[in-house]
Amino acid sequence: MAENTATAEEVKEIISEPLFSKKNRKLVTDPLDGDNPITVQVLGICSALAITAQMKPALVMGVAVVFVMCCSSVVTSLIRNTIPSSIRIVVQLAVIATFVIVVNEILLAFVYDVAKDLGAFIGLIITNCIVMGRLEAFATGNKPWPSFLDALGNAFGYAIILLIVAFFRELLGAGSLFGFKVFEAIGLDYQGNGLMLLPAGAAIVVGLLIWAQRSWNGYVEEA
Repeated sequence: MAENTATAEEVKEIISEPLFSKKNRKLVTDPLDGDNPITVQVLGICSALAITAQMKPALVMGVAVVFVMCCSSVVTSLIRNTIPSSIRIVVQLAVIATFVIVVNEILLAFVYDVAKDLGAFIGLIITNCIVMGRLEAFATGNKPWPSFLDALGNAFGYAIILLIVAFFRELLGAGSLFGFKVFEAIGLDYQGNGLMLLPAGAAIVVGLLIWAQRSWNGYVEEA
């Protein structure tokens, strides 16, 4: 009887709480700026360096992470009370891997060239520290809706940085955006900077973004 009462109270709490309360909005907005997973937490750097030479792969990767992260967080939250603590990491990996496989099959079916360019990095979403970190730190201890919002915010924060890095790398490295020759269209003979197409160029752009974002927010590492 007590169990049924607790369940009813929990349902009442969910219904009465606004879906987009201030607390819930912060779950989405904080990772976009002051708690960005790349520029503040310095996570997911590998893919930010490796697949951002062009805008299209970066966009596809960002969308893939949004889908995988949101779905995985909701499922993990739904089953959080039934997962034995001793195997929770294994269960989380299995949940993430399921959605990564779905994404990979869709990419191979509809955008094969992009899937080929991304290569192993789609599969590596399974062990992406941003995805795993949010499942372990948030989804396993919170309800599905906040878990979804937390995943959405962190995934968008990750995707935005990918797109910004890819924007500068493709524009300065190849003089194009999404394959469109920007400088040729405005009558400029720009040969491109080959450094920006290398991982070293990506490291420079990511480093400048980290510096700019932390300077803007006044972020300081804790000793």
